[in-house]
Amino acid sequence: MRTLLIHPEYPDTFWSFKHALKFIRKKAALPPLGLLTIGAMLPKEWPKKLVDVNVAKLTEKDLAWADYAFISGMVVQRESAREIIARCKEAGLKIVAGGPLFTSEYDQFEDVDHFVLNEAELTLPPFLADLEKGCAQHIYETSEFCDIRKTPAPMWELMDLKHYASMSMQFSRGCAFNCDFCNVTALFGHRSRIKTAEQIIAELDGLYNQGWRGQVFFVDDNFIGNKGYLKNHLLPALIQWQKGKKGVPFNTEASVNLADDEPLMEMMAQAGFDAVFIGIETPNEESLAECNKQQNKNRNLLESVKRIQRAGLQVTGGFIVGFDSDTPSIFQRQVEFIQKSGIVTAMVGLLNAPPGTRLYKRMKEEGRLIDFISGDNVDGTTNILPRMGLDALREGYRNIIHQIYSPEHYYKRAMTFLREYKKPKVRTPLKFQHLLAVLRSSVRLGIFGRERFQYWKILFWTLFRRPQLFTLAITLAIYGHHFRKICKLNIAQ
Repeated sequence: MRTLLIHPEYPDTFWSFKHALKFIRKKAALPPLGLLTIGAMLPKEWPKKLVDVNVAKLTEKDLAWADYAFISGMVVQRESAREIIARCKEAGLKIVAGGPLFTSEYDQFEDVDHFVLNEAELTLPPFLADLEKGCAQHIYETSEFCDIRKTPAPMWELMDLKHYASMSMQFSRGCAFNCDFCNVTALFGHRSRIKTAEQIIAELDGLYNQGWRGQVFFVDDNFIGNKGYLKNHLLPALIQWQKGKKGVPFNTEASVNLADDEPLMEMMAQAGFDAVFIGIETPNEESLAECNKQQNKNRNLLESVKRIQRAGLQVTGGFIVGFDSDTPSIFQRQVEFIQKSGIVTAMVGLLNAPPGTRLYKRMKEEGRLIDFISGDNVDGTTNILPRMGLDALREGYRNIIHQIYSPEHYYKRAMTFLREYKKPKVRTPLKFQHLLAVLRSSVRLGIFGRERFQYWKILFWTLFRRPQLFTLAITLAIYGHHFRKICKLNIAQ
């Protein structure tokens, strides 16, 4: 059975980094980890081909070769998925779809032949068994959660590594917290299910043997969900793995209570972690209580961020406006927090209610749902009617974005961050792409960019005060260019 594994295109978004990737001649930030894992779960004798539309076109030759098309994606890839499904249908392929987009919206895709929903470790085997018997059903779903210790390593060999800026890997699924707006627990449950340290090392070895020498993103929604296993097994194994290798830095996502555990942060830094995404959400205690963000309550969030940064972990942060408890003052409070914190990559979005969340249920009961979510949490859209009114919320949101991504504000907080950030313990060797980024950014940003004064100021400051962070300073400047492009194209009009 000749199988196409097709990953839809991401639109131009905050997290796509499309405008930044051009500086280093990369086509996509991350590979399609889900499809690479599905590839490893399909029968070995099936010929397989990966087409990531973010790095290569889906050709007529591809469609003519295949018998089946397996499509998986996120909600933000909805429109590209529709186009791909239409092409596959026209080519006469059988279409199998799964992943977050289809798990939440399968009834919106009538041309899909088979839906393999929820966790494929549980729903793919019965589909394959029925397919072999000639009686495959339309929908395969489950409310159970799998043992990911049995999940195979992704088929890294299906993709061309050179197109990607970073690789991705998964250590755990599930989250113990119960935030009102988050659908992670609806998808993956409250218990943190983990892979073994041996699995992770085997996956890293597979990547390294394929020639990868760059960043690896652990995609876990909360990497520190099982601190005991991290400290006693995984992190020691990662520390050992890094020895004798060219630097392979890691980054991940975690809850803010990471700041309370100095030994854990130190071990993460020793293992090669240099950045972590934290859901800060809001400095407003009433809004934190409203959305049940218990782990963020009753703490000095600003100091928590500083502690994590001083441990050698750059904090990228998620922020939300539009809670019922928010007043008009929240917009400037968010700006002030972001600036003081030195969170350079600050993802600010309007509150949305994804299907399956408690917020979605409450908004539906109150008659406040107005649309599907876009899946792009930084495009200034929402699927709920906010208490303060849509016009006021959108205007306040635009003001936040205008401020924090103006060159003056952006570079100022980048300087705040670089002053406090502890040098990473694992560093990526200087590569040609880094030199290329320096050259291109000095021309585009330092000569023709409206931020040229701020650009040269931060570069010279870093060169003389924190020379070991010079490459990072260049990276942050390029990220700023991307973020301003996104603001101009999609948000602040």
